[in-house]
Amino acid sequence: MNENMRKELERFATRIRIETMKEFKELGFGHVGGAMSIVETLAVLYGAVMKVDPSSPRWEDRDWLVVSKGHAGPAVYATLALKGFFPMEELMTLNKPGTNLPSHCDRNKTPGIDMTTGSLGQGVSTAIGVALGNRLDKRDSYVYLIIGDGECDEGQVWEGALYAAHQKLDNLIAFVDDNKKQLDGYTKDVNDLGDIADKFRSFGWHAVRVDGADVEQIYNAIMAAKEVKGKPSVIVLDTVKGKGCSFAENAHSNHHMVVSPEQADMVIEELERKVVEL
Repeated sequence: MNENMRKELERFATRIRIETMKEFKELGFGHVGGAMSIVETLAVLYGAVMKVDPSSPRWEDRDWLVVSKGHAGPAVYATLALKGFFPMEELMTLNKPGTNLPSHCDRNKTPGIDMTTGSLGQGVSTAIGVALGNRLDKRDSYVYLIIGDGECDEGQVWEGALYAAHQKLDNLIAFVDDNKKQLDGYTKDVNDLGDIADKFRSFGWHAVRVDGADVEQIYNAIMAAKEVKGKPSVIVLDTVKGKGCSFAENAHSNHHMVVSPEQADMVIEELERKVVEL
């Protein structure tokens, strides 16, 4: 990755954070922690990797993104709006009556959302189904899957991991947002999973760990995963819950938070300065 590409992706990630925070400011609350921790991954996928067409969201040969941790939807919506899937002003309707942008991702409402998610674990199964279907249809597209570290407590994740490896789904690349927290505490205290990459590796996956705030590491890991044949890949993202949002990063409980206008304005101002500096 050259310097220009890296900076452009970092700017894109910062713009995603700004627009996501504007959504939370308008609504007054939301899943700040888990939305902010996957921003760099979204920037790399939509800024440099995924084969998509905003003018034709259901294009059959597109790459798919399944955000199994569907409560991170606000960051996905900001990304899609910035890419032109729908007007930017729609972001201000997040989770309001009649909105097309519900709290959790819904493919029947939002252009660019490939799979309805929110019941943790189920996105793993649906992503595997899509990957298998695309292979049967002889499509050369990829399915990208984002799951949470707390979500990996779900048995359905590991049933899916076993099946994907058995089916040799090398068109499936998963990301685990390892931000060390889940709804009600630190993952190590709730249900310690140990080394998540090692666990997936033992299930027959190609597995690596990268800095989830480093766009270059994420990009390189995706490119390397595409070279792996005969098995699915997982990229474990070492992240910080609430990344880039100072009041959320420093909060012990930051899964779902009340967001005051003053807090949001402070973060937006900080991020807008960062865009200029980049």
